[in-house]
Amino acid sequence: MRFRGGPLLVLVTIASLFFYLGECITGGNEAAPHSRPYMASIQKNGRHECGGFLVKEQWLMSAAHCFREGTEGVKIVLGAHSLKEPEQSKQEFTISELHSHPDFNTDNYDSDIALVKLDRPAVLSDAVKTLELQQAGGREPQPEEEVSAAGWGSTNNRGSRPDKLQEVFVEVMLPTLCCRSDYYSTKFTANMMCAARRQKDTCDGDSGGPLLYKGVAVGVTSNGGKKCGTSRKPGVYTIISKFTAWINKIIQG
Repeated sequence: MRFRGGPLLVLVTIASLFFYLGECITGGNEAAPHSRPYMASIQKNGRHECGGFLVKEQWLMSAAHCFREGTEGVKIVLGAHSLKEPEQSKQEFTISELHSHPDFNTDNYDSDIALVKLDRPAVLSDAVKTLELQQAGGREPQPEEEVSAAGWGSTNNRGSRPDKLQEVFVEVMLPTLCCRSDYYSTKFTANMMCAARRQKDTCDGDSGGPLLYKGVAVGVTSNGGKKCGTSRKPGVYTIISKFTAWINKIIQG
């Protein structure tokens, strides 16, 4: 990289660059191949758009906002680690039914949860497995406890997308902090939790993936700030246990 101008301009430019890079780092690492066998890539016209996770052989959970434009041209890929490389473990599906929560609010992303019925049951294997959901009454993660998320979303605020699955470990934050006026204010509801660590966060394209606590899905990656990894706009997750009755009703028919 070349800098133009005198020494002072060079120093200012370098300082600005390090600040910018700090804002962009989301702090994830590549997951071990197929260590998260429930993960799904939701793709439109061959491009990864959102994440999801398998909860039953024929049912996927994701975020409602991932399907605002419908399901035309959408396919579901299970058993992937690399999005580009051919892998025998991959299984591709179309969508036979989409159930976005009826209370989903596009203004603040409240009730941002959806269930997708695949066109056929997935074949379970070492690379394709279902994930247990937190039920109503179960123990939720408390502030400062560690949770994890994964996805093929952007690794920085310039939109750089990884080919291989990434994972990040973050901490649950106090709800009273996330509903402060300098965080999310009244947009933050009782159906949400927020979680992050310094420069560690989910980002664009991770939406719909699971937030895990002790191996159980407790949240769905929903929405955050315009810049990933910023201190006052942590990742926001839909609390799954708030929707237990709705989930059971849809899946059990």
